[in-house]
Amino acid sequence: MIVAFEDVSYSYRRKPALTNLNWTVSEGITGLVGPNGAGKSTMLALLVGLRKPKSGRVTVGGTGSGTRRRVGYLPQRFSLVPSMTVRNTVVYAAWLNGLDRRAAEAAADRALELVDLSDRADSAVRTLSGGLRQRAGIAAAVAHEPEIVVLDEPTVGLDPGQRVRIRRVIERIGMNHTVVLSTHLVEDVVNLCPTVSVLDAGSLRFHGPLTELVDGAEVSATNLEQAYERLLGQEDT
Repeated sequence: MIVAFEDVSYSYRRKPALTNLNWTVSEGITGLVGPNGAGKSTMLALLVGLRKPKSGRVTVGGTGSGTRRRVGYLPQRFSLVPSMTVRNTVVYAAWLNGLDRRAAEAAADRALELVDLSDRADSAVRTLSGGLRQRAGIAAAVAHEPEIVVLDEPTVGLDPGQRVRIRRVIERIGMNHTVVLSTHLVEDVVNLCPTVSVLDAGSLRFHGPLTELVDGAEVSATNLEQAYERLLGQEDT
């Protein structure tokens, strides 16, 4: 499924956040990176339908209508009801996104299996560790079987072992979905993202294969950091 931004601009009280942005994302996992204030949060809000462009248009599969049902979104900060079970949380998310009760229950079971949480289905959300809570959030985001999955900093604040497990889940999702992964962690990009987009000051500075960004060098966290700094002119002088 293809996502496209066509000459998209957005501003807050006349302060530009995005300017004439053209961006196309296809199947697989695309990493979205950039400094704080680059406009990444605005891009994600436009992509998932929480905001509308001031000009231009955002399309999913060639159409700008009905996009919210076709997108699953896990924001960086999200709330789950502590007293609800994991399964009921995911069932409720699927129902909110348009599935009837029976379909939502079946979809929740598939989503929990996808994120390796079937064994905690009857646990209360309040009993989950940080990593398990993130996986429950991802399950809730994908339970209605969207075509596009948007993840905002899904590994932030997790210990290394938890990050590895979350990456495995994201890799699995990326096999059958278009995934946009917004992250500040270069390890996420190196381990997950064949394609990367670099946003700076509301403009796309790079979009293409990760191997092209590192300019033929070995794909590693160090080489990606150096390429990123060169691109944005942040190298020490």
